[in-house]
Amino acid sequence: MIQLPIGYDNFRKIVENKLDFVDKSLFIKEIIDNKATEVTVITRPRRFGKTLNLSMLHHYLAKETYGESTEGLFDGLKIMRTGEQYLQHYRKYPVIFITFKDVKDHDYETTYAALGKLMSHVYSQHHYLLSSEKLMPYQKENFESILREKVTKASIQSSLFDLTNLLYLHHGVKPWLLIDEYDSPIQSSYVHGYYEQMISLMRNLFGSALKTNPYLYKAVITGILRVAKESLFSGLNNLEVYSLLRSEYSQYFGFTEEEMDALLVKSELNKQSVEIKSWYNGYQIGDSVVYNPWSVANCIKRKGELIPYWVNTSDNQLVRNLIVRSSMVFKDQFELLLKDKSVECPIDENTVFGDLEKNESAVWSLLLMAGYLKVTSQYRTEQGLQCTLAIPNQEVRSLYRQIVEQWLSSGHGIDWYNRFLDHLLTGNLERFEYAMKEIMEQTVSSHDVAHQPEAFYHGLMLGLTASLHTNPNYEIKSNRESGYGRYDYMIFSHDPNKPTILLEFKRADAIQDPQALEINLIKTAKEAIEQINQLGYVAEAKQRGCTNILKIGLAFCGKRFKIEHEYL
Repeated sequence: MIQLPIGYDNFRKIVENKLDFVDKSLFIKEIIDNKATEVTVITRPRRFGKTLNLSMLHHYLAKETYGESTEGLFDGLKIMRTGEQYLQHYRKYPVIFITFKDVKDHDYETTYAALGKLMSHVYSQHHYLLSSEKLMPYQKENFESILREKVTKASIQSSLFDLTNLLYLHHGVKPWLLIDEYDSPIQSSYVHGYYEQMISLMRNLFGSALKTNPYLYKAVITGILRVAKESLFSGLNNLEVYSLLRSEYSQYFGFTEEEMDALLVKSELNKQSVEIKSWYNGYQIGDSVVYNPWSVANCIKRKGELIPYWVNTSDNQLVRNLIVRSSMVFKDQFELLLKDKSVECPIDENTVFGDLEKNESAVWSLLLMAGYLKVTSQYRTEQGLQCTLAIPNQEVRSLYRQIVEQWLSSGHGIDWYNRFLDHLLTGNLERFEYAMKEIMEQTVSSHDVAHQPEAFYHGLMLGLTASLHTNPNYEIKSNRESGYGRYDYMIFSHDPNKPTILLEFKRADAIQDPQALEINLIKTAKEAIEQINQLGYVAEAKQRGCTNILKIGLAFCGKRFKIEHEYL
C-alpha cells in the first residue's frame, strides 16, 4: 500500500522512513537557475508543501543538518541527474533555516517571547561557532546571549544579519537564508490586534538580514500571503515575489495532473478518479492546475474517503471575520460563488492588512492568495489586475459551509445548527427565534453588528442557508425584483410539504428603555410584513405555483431582534 507522508515537514525523515513521495527536487534546479534574484519570495496556500520544499533545499545545500550528514539523501532523485553545474552546489553551503509557523499568539508580549525562543533554537543549530577561532570574544558573547534568550529588541532585530556574518567569517562561504511561513506572525497579529507592533519588529528583522547584506549568498522565503513590500520589505530592491498568479515554480507546490494520475494508479483508486478530482482539483497556479497535496495524501490514506481534510478552524478565523463583517455587495457576490458561478474583481497581489476593512478588493485578494478561491481568467487594465474568481472545488465549498456553520453553532455543535435550520425550513418559528436568540447572545460579537448591521443580518441568512445551495429541494434568491419592489431573501421550496419562505429585514430605531425598544421592534417587524404585502413581493413565488408561502418580518437593533410572520 502506498504511504505518502502526512504532516512531515522534514525531508530527511521522509527519505529515511522510505515513504512514498512525489519527486519535486527539480525545484532546487530552478532556484539555482534564478541567478538574477537574490531574495526569492514564494507565496502558496497553507499545506501545499512549502515547508517540505524548503527542508529539501536545506538538505541539498548543507553538508549537515541538525548534526547529521546529508550525504546520500538525494540518491536516485531528479536533481542528481541535472549535471555538474548543479552538483557543484550540493552540500557546499552554511544554511540558516527558520520557520515562523509557531510565532503567533493572542498578544504581542507572548509572541515576542516565542520569537526570542525561536532565534535561540536557530542559533543552537550553529553552536560550533562558539569554538571558532575566527570569531571575536564579543561576537561569541552576543551569540551566547541569543542562545540563553537574554535578548533585547535590538538584538532580536539584528539576529539574522548577525548570524549570516558569523557563518561567513567561520566558513569563508556566504550562507543561504531559508525562511518559512514568514507571514504567520503578521497574520496572527492582525487577527488579535497588535499588528503595528509586530509589523515594525518583523520589518526590522527582515530588513537587516535581506537588505544589501554583504554576507548573504541567497535567500528563499515562503508564506501564504504576499505582504505589501511597503509595509514589510521596505527598501528591498533585490526581492522578487512569485505569487500563485505567476508561472514560475508553479508545478512544485501541489500535485500536477500527471502526478495525480500516477498516485491514483499506485494507490488503486483510479476508478474513483472523477470524484476525487472534483473534490481536490482546481487550484490554478500560473500555467499549472494542481491538486491540494494535503487533502490528496489524506484521501489516499483513507482509501478514497471524500471529506474536507484541508480544515484548521484557527487558521480560518480571519476568513470568518472577513465574510461576517463584509458589505451587502460582497455578500451578494459571495452568494454567487456558492451557486457555482464566478465573480469578477480587482486583485492586488500585495496584502496590506490595514486595507482589509476599508477595501473589499483586498479581501478578495486575500481569499485568492490563501487558496479559498481560484482564478479562471485575468487581464490588466489601467486600474490594475482584474480576475474572474470561482470556488476551486467541492472541498473548499464545504469549508465555507463549515466556517459559517461553526460560527453560528459555536459552543453547540453542528447537530444543533442543523436543527436550527430545520426550525426555519419547517416554519417552527418559535423554536427558530429561541435558537437565534442564543446565537445573538452567545456567539455574535458586537463588532459583527456594529458595522453595516443590514449586511450582517443578510450575511446571517447567507450563513443559515449556505448548505441549501446544493440541495435539490431548495433554491435561494436574494435582492430580487418581485411585484413592485425588491425582496430581501427568498427560500423557494420544491417540496410542497414545506413552505417557501420570504424574509424582509428592517432596522429599528435605537431606544434606551428596554420595554420601549421591545415594542418598537415588534412594530417594525409588523411593518416588514406590511411591506411584503403592499409591494407584492410574493408575486414571483405565485408565478412559480407556490401556494404554501411563509412571510417573515425580522426587525433588529444591534443584537436585539423580533420576528413576526404570517402565511399566505
